[in-house]
Amino acid sequence: QVPLVESGGGLVQPGGSLRLSCAASGSIVSNNIVYWYRQVPGKERELVASMFPFGSTQYADSVKGRFTISRDNAKNTVYLQMNSLKPEDTAVYYCNTPSGIRDRRWGQGTQVTVSS
Repeated sequence: QVPLVESGGGLVQPGGSLRLSCAASGSIVSNNIVYWYRQVPGKERELVASMFPFGSTQYADSVKGRFTISRDNAKNTVYLQMNSLKPEDTAVYYCNTPSGIRDRRWGQGTQVTVSS
């Protein structure tokens, strides 16, 4: 499995929105759990959101009600819609599957900066 490719990050003001994309090859997205993590320099990666094969989702308490994970199987893409962004959401965001994490295969990530 090749690393998933994240995109969609950028600079946004507090209260703004961004939609991140996680592109995969083949049917990885539809057949696997897909996670969104984020990492701030000097800190461990934090699990932000999870999407399970049958469509159920889970969120970290810090993003519940503001972030939404979704999946487009036809495009082999998982999205993370982020609303009401806060400065503490600033981080590099990564997506991955359980096997990618197990094998320590991570993509480049996409930088999200929330600042006025």
